[in-house]
Amino acid sequence: MNEILFFGSNSYPKLIKNKPDKITKPIQFKFENENENEKQIKQISSGRFSTIFLFKNGKAIEYISKDDSKQNPQKIQIEENIQKVTVGFQNEAILTIEGNVFAKGEDINPDNQKEFINISSLIEDKNDRIIEDIVCGAESIYLLTSNQNAYGIGFNGYGQLGFDSETLEKTEKPILMMKNVSKIFSENSSNYVFLLNSNQELFGCGYNEYGRLGLGESRKELMIQKPTQNPKYSKRQNN
Repeated sequence: MNEILFFGSNSYPKLIKNKPDKITKPIQFKFENENENEKQIKQISSGRFSTIFLFKNGKAIEYISKDDSKQNPQKIQIEENIQKVTVGFQNEAILTIEGNVFAKGEDINPDNQKEFINISSLIEDKNDRIIEDIVCGAESIYLLTSNQNAYGIGFNGYGQLGFDSETLEKTEKPILMMKNVSKIFSENSSNYVFLLNSNQELFGCGYNEYGRLGLGESRKELMIQKPTQNPKYSKRQNN
């Protein structure tokens, strides 16, 4: 069995009972009522209010904080045949082996924030609905298709979906951000995204405070609202 060491915030949800809200030294995490499906961990993704454990057999368990108590998190079994999970501040998503993406959250399904819906099926181009990778930002979700196209869904208040935030504040359907993308990267507490194309050219968009995108001047250009190349960190591969 994999040994999981836990430290940091222990409050939303409280994953280790009878321990303080802040754990400063790594301690071993154990599942309650452990069974044969909880033996080998493939991935862990954690956000402000939930944590998802993905097992090597393609099953996953999510711990979420209850509205009435942070002391007793709710443990639920989610979709099977999963290859990747990602959790942000407001949203979360799972990628199945078949290439479908199910997501839930405030900006994804506002009518029922706790229900997973298939967001990959909402891509307008039906030939672009097989997803190879997913990543959550704080309030957005990014999808990379098998055709190397990057899509974004969720909140766009900082231009993190690659569009003018005044024109498009948020979207409940994936929108095409950039073509010819080989990798996407964001963090579960960030409002920006990096995109790497097949020529090893790096692009970024979103919140640029402190120059975190490496673009422009952070005090003048707080928001980069379209995928913009960063020449300093781009490397063309010469034939």
